[in-house]
Amino acid sequence: MNMDDTVLVIIDVQEKLFRFMNEKEILVKNLQKLVKGALILEIPIILTEQYPNGLGLTIAEVAELMPTVNRIPKFSFSCCGEERFLQEVHTLNRKQIIIAGIEIHVCVYQTAADLVSLGYQVQVVADCVSSRASFNTTIALERLKSEGVILTSTEMVIFELLKTAENAKFKEFQRIIK
Repeated sequence: MNMDDTVLVIIDVQEKLFRFMNEKEILVKNLQKLVKGALILEIPIILTEQYPNGLGLTIAEVAELMPTVNRIPKFSFSCCGEERFLQEVHTLNRKQIIIAGIEIHVCVYQTAADLVSLGYQVQVVADCVSSRASFNTTIALERLKSEGVILTSTEMVIFELLKTAENAKFKEFQRIIK
């Protein structure tokens, strides 16, 4: 991964859906670390919301960290089914995409698989995704690997982007992971 060629996509971490997620307390902490890390590294963030009138907005614990990031409402399970999402990805002109969000077996899976088929290098942050049932998470992670998606973790992807402890932003990130 390379900071200048990476974008973070946060998929559908919305109020009415989030409350039913498996291990949601861990999920929200890791999402916060990931977003803070992306902001420190100045990695662009794309935020989607599935049917926001019905499922609500992105949870405050995540949304408040990125008040200037525009939300892309969607109805397609795959973000790639929404023209505005595809335009944003194309405009950013980055080939490495980090994905986090819910639910992994629906929107995260379909988006990651579609992005791989479009030629992007996709990493799904396994500790920043969830479903209502852990079984669905397990199956989705297996399917993602078979689609050519790389699985990673919050700290793993951030340290991969930092490359070295000599990176000027390393100290800022250290405060996040403590």
